[in-house]
This record gives sequence, structure tokens and C-alpha cells, in this order.
Amino acid sequence: MAQILMPMAMLSLLSIGAIFGFFYAWVCSTMWGLDAVDPKTAITAMQAMNASVRNLVFFPGFFGTLFFLAITALVVFGLRRRRPAFLLAASAAVYVLGALAVTTMIHVPMNEALAEVAIPADRETAQQIWEAYSPRWQFWNILRTIACGLALAMTGYAIFFLRDADAK
Repeated sequence: MAQILMPMAMLSLLSIGAIFGFFYAWVCSTMWGLDAVDPKTAITAMQAMNASVRNLVFFPGFFGTLFFLAITALVVFGLRRRRPAFLLAASAAVYVLGALAVTTMIHVPMNEALAEVAIPADRETAQQIWEAYSPRWQFWNILRTIACGLALAMTGYAIFFLRDADAK
């Protein structure tokens, strides 16, 4: 098991880093861009993006991240490397609570509700719909981005301790 430890740890780091980057891109560009366009366009675009994210490229990264972190934590714990095992387990827990739970309990219902919205003919109604959706969606996305950033940092820190032969 020790010989596959670092590749497993690096896969954990890569997967949490990819998810962090995915959520971060929504924070610093995508949602600001949608807020800047006509609300009918924003609703249409968000509906299309939400539908397109359900794919075979996103799913393994989103759900596989928990698997990689948890399995790596178990292997590290089995090798009696307590500090990095704790960090990896904590990273997995933060990911579950801060990303998976927020996504399934907040974002998915919001996205499904938006998917049912017919694009209104008038700009004012579209503006009301978008203003009811975007700030709440962004608040929770910032939270899950921060959670993934914390999980990424903990995973990197765990790898730092895995390199130290005296880590417990």
C-alpha cells in the first residue's frame, strides 16, 4: 500500500483542486457575467449551463473527489500516519458538508426550479426572477468554493506530512 500512497494522495489533491477551480470560476466570472447581461439572456444561459453540467466529465470529478479523499484517508490511517490521515478525513468531511450537501440541498433545487421557468416576454419580470435567483445562488456558491479551498489546503498539508517520515 505504501507504494501507491503518493499517487492516491496526488489524485485526491488533483480532484479537489479541479472542483475548487470549477466553483471558483463561477464566483469570479460566470455569475458576474450573467448579472451584467439582459436577465432573459441570463436565465436562458443559466438553464443551459445547469443542463450541460450533468455529464460524464463532471460527475466523476464531483463524486469521485469524496471517494479519492476517503480511500486515501483510510490507507494513510492504516499506515499509522495519524496527522495526514486526520487532515485527509477532515478534507473529505469539509467537502461533504460544504460542497456535496450544499449542492444537493441548495443548488440542485434552485437549478431545477429555474429550469421550469419559461422565459418571460417582458424584461421586468425576467429581472425579478433573476434577482430572486442569482444573489442566493452566488452566496451558497461562495460558501462551497471556500469549503473546497479549505479541503484543498488540508489535502496539500496532508501530502506535506506524508513526505515527512516522522509524521504520525
